[in-house]
Amino acid sequence: MNNKHSQTSRRTFLKKITAATGAVMCPAFIPAPVLGRGGAVAPSEKIGLGVIGMGSRCAVVLDSMLGEPDVRCLAVCDVQAGRRTSAKAMVDSRNGAKDCATYGDFRELLARPDIDAVLIATGDRWHALASILAARAGKDIYSEKPCGINSAECALIETTMRQCGRVYQGGTQRRSVANFQKAVQLAHSGKLGRLRTLHASVYEPFINLACLPAEPEPPRAELDWDMWLGPAPWRPYNHRYVAGRGWQGYEDFTAGANLMDWGAHTVDICQWANRADASGPVEFELAPDKILARYANGVVLELNYERRVPQQSQLNLGTCPVRFVGDEGWVETGDTGEIAVYPASLESALHRGQKVTGLDAGGHARNFFDCVRSRAAPVVNPTVMKHSHNACLAAATAWQLNRKMTFDPVKAEFINDDEANRLRSRAMREPWII
Repeated sequence: MNNKHSQTSRRTFLKKITAATGAVMCPAFIPAPVLGRGGAVAPSEKIGLGVIGMGSRCAVVLDSMLGEPDVRCLAVCDVQAGRRTSAKAMVDSRNGAKDCATYGDFRELLARPDIDAVLIATGDRWHALASILAARAGKDIYSEKPCGINSAECALIETTMRQCGRVYQGGTQRRSVANFQKAVQLAHSGKLGRLRTLHASVYEPFINLACLPAEPEPPRAELDWDMWLGPAPWRPYNHRYVAGRGWQGYEDFTAGANLMDWGAHTVDICQWANRADASGPVEFELAPDKILARYANGVVLELNYERRVPQQSQLNLGTCPVRFVGDEGWVETGDTGEIAVYPASLESALHRGQKVTGLDAGGHARNFFDCVRSRAAPVVNPTVMKHSHNACLAAATAWQLNRKMTFDPVKAEFINDDEANRLRSRAMREPWII
């Protein structure tokens, strides 16, 4: 870091990238890396990576990224000192060096001109805000899901990436896993006949607005509680929030009445199977143990509670199973990599290969880095992300208000339902206003 860079304050950074008028300041340059050539990649041609938020999922994704020969992680950031230390140790070990920088404030990481792309793996409440500020700072973004916790955030991500010319990959990595790809290809091939029903496994919805008992805050050098909360409403510190994923399930810290946990993945795959990446369901209705979402083309998407689908095979599909049913056959698959089809004649269309778990992010990360170099759109670009997330969020709203409702997926708004439309956004705590 040069002297000019080291003197960049958080306040100066915020003034540069978030004006009170709402103006967007986007650097008019592309990342430093150029197309690599075969063999070893010169340091000057490597993509400089920064990491914002270090937890269990980040460790999995980052491990994949550190294995890419044309990528070098330069810095990590987390508001918890212990996580910064573990992230640095992981990166330094893989880099064979000790020069990975650490930050407690992600704006300092974003101010570095040598960082071309960032992995954002914070808690859900931070994903959209961190992505937008990263884009305004001239970085490309790989964001863990849910990428936004309401429709307004998802729309703003799409707008910002377009305005700033950034490459953005939503972290619904199953789009890059072979068995899910093959299931979708089978649906697209017409060999199932006309699609009738799509099944997505989700958690049973609930909303938790409770607060844990107040405890003394740890020293700021150990944990910056105010920064940890970020745009979420203020609440007193309790160690259980920051232990592992202890915050998960609290509505202030996430969204979608818990549907987004698996739904961000499984509904995304169903959207893809139905060729609905630029659209979504137009009607939502509650049924026992599920939410029914109907598309304009007549296909019905079932969001099945209890993390299951009405499976026909005896295979162990694992987590995040999906099922596509047509007039002439069906296919089902999940995170174990197993694929079941009917009729048996469809087996010849699968071209089975090596199984990869649905949690593996290697192919998804590679797609992102390839697009950082080519400037092409990744498989889960902002538009794909927005419509898949909106399908989940609209379903959650139907559940929350306990009524049937119609939805315009292009405008992302409910038809003649002001109460439902008010739930498409939520206030952010100052100064985290976008």
